[in-house]
Amino acid sequence: MSKIYGIKTCDTVRKARKWLRGHGIEHDFHDFRADGLPEERLAIWVGAVGWEALLNRRGVAWRKLPAEKRANVGEVKALELIRQEPTLIKRPVLEHEGGVKVGFSEDDYADLFH
Repeated sequence: MSKIYGIKTCDTVRKARKWLRGHGIEHDFHDFRADGLPEERLAIWVGAVGWEALLNRRGVAWRKLPAEKRANVGEVKALELIRQEPTLIKRPVLEHEGGVKVGFSEDDYADLFH
């Protein structure tokens, strides 16, 4: 079974969950704002897609960070920031039989599940 990680108030997460339900794909949902960010999941995601794909530099959470925190971001600093503020993760993160997918597009999900 697939598992989708994100926050329930995120429009992109809502679209992904709606797409999964609409295509009859069973999945669990983990809200990392409400339920926390499991450290072991973060390590798996970084191993699968890299820290650059996980860090959302376009979102509100990133823009709210002070300039000094956004400067010179490498893997160690990025993961430290993500641990402090999980909403810095690009959403949703989907764990599926084939691996890990970050972000949502209908075409990508269709390719993964059909």
